[in-house]
Amino acid sequence: MFGLGFMEILFIAIVAIVFLGPEKLPKAMVDIAKFIKGAKNAISDAKKSISEEVNIEDLKREALAYKAKLDEATEELQGFKNLNPASDVKRELGSFKDNFASLTQLEEPVATPVEPKQKEIAFKKKTVTETTVTEVKEEIKKEKESDK
Repeated sequence: MFGLGFMEILFIAIVAIVFLGPEKLPKAMVDIAKFIKGAKNAISDAKKSISEEVNIEDLKREALAYKAKLDEATEELQGFKNLNPASDVKRELGSFKDNFASLTQLEEPVATPVEPKQKEIAFKKKTVTETTVTEVKEEIKKEKESDK
């Protein structure tokens, strides 16, 4: 106990008998035992209250649950890495050869007249304003609605 050997405990007992005397020694031993027992109880209560407040086990379980969710998400993202968009398009639209064949069996193309070459090219600078942005958004919405 407390790293004391037999000889040290015997020396302390002899000193206690000499200073306290045989009448007060039993009462002092009981008081010391009560003090040690009280200290042990106080320490165990402190450990118990700390473990209840911190709930280390609950935190560990929660962390493991988050780790499992993260692993699932990582595996799902690995699945997205192996996607081939060409196969999806092929499934939805049919094979490319069939589409090409159907496009080439159309009527003869009509030639459009070519404009004469201009010597100077002038570009108009268009400024982007809030109204032009909203107009573009509306055009995109109309195109999506017409595709449906």
